[in-house]
Amino acid sequence: MSSETLNPRVPFSFELYPPRSESSQAALHETVRRLAAAGPDFISVTYGAGGSTGGRSLEVLRFIREHTDVEPLAHITCVGNTYAGAAALIREFLDAGILSFLALRGDPPAGHDEPFLGDLESAAQLVQLIDRVQAERSPYEEAPVPGLPGAATVGARRKATVAVAAFPNGHPRSTHRWQDIDALLAKQAAGASSAITQLFFHSDDYLSFVEKARAEGVTIPILPGIMPIVSPVRLARVLELTGETLPSELSIALDVEPTPEGRHEIGVEWAARLAREVVAGGAPGIHLYAFNQHHTVLTVLEEAGVLPAARMR
Repeated sequence: MSSETLNPRVPFSFELYPPRSESSQAALHETVRRLAAAGPDFISVTYGAGGSTGGRSLEVLRFIREHTDVEPLAHITCVGNTYAGAAALIREFLDAGILSFLALRGDPPAGHDEPFLGDLESAAQLVQLIDRVQAERSPYEEAPVPGLPGAATVGARRKATVAVAAFPNGHPRSTHRWQDIDALLAKQAAGASSAITQLFFHSDDYLSFVEKARAEGVTIPILPGIMPIVSPVRLARVLELTGETLPSELSIALDVEPTPEGRHEIGVEWAARLAREVVAGGAPGIHLYAFNQHHTVLTVLEEAGVLPAARMR
């Protein structure tokens, strides 16, 4: 494993999904603690198609905020949402102290076909709604003064930041290759502060997309989203959900390897190589889809030279 770092400080972050049952909650809390100990810039928590796991998402976000020093980032989607419903959800997140969001158009829940958008038709509209909801709240916040009961300091309220999605190989519903850059420009104009890409399998997918986006006027940071693929089953599921093209080299390697341990090593090395290459190409950091497991993504960061081995313990 690499003991040298690509950079004195390569920013990294993780994505989790809320527990699907009460029994898996304790395990997820331990994963949060282990990931937080590595020092990520933020940990994001998915919301689920049509808001299917909203309450549990908020619980995980609160746990991150209250039990770690890491910034929690809330996913929120347009699909099936009314303006009123989305605004109420945003207020609920803000009331819980969540000030970082990922605004997504989202996918229809299982059993529903397009169209299933509701009032909000695009992530750009959702970015604007988040800003509008926060603007309706008090522009100031109070903080108690230690040792002076009843006294408080008043300061400007911290403004929420909103990230958006980007699609290096095009969204499955895109009508042409660069439609996604037009959409990203619209999200930037609406106030998005950064973008996180859908997974990709080759570094050139990301690097060429960023180059084209910059040429067209996108200036916000574009974080590469990397997912360790450690089994043929996971690969098949990911391709089904994203519409990405089958990565033949990775697919063959996973199919030929007979042991789970060997497949895990293949997936980790593939993801680590991607991380090394995109950082070398100028990526502003690494965002890892963790599948609610800490060991795999921490090993990827170690193999990539982003995270010293000592930080994993």
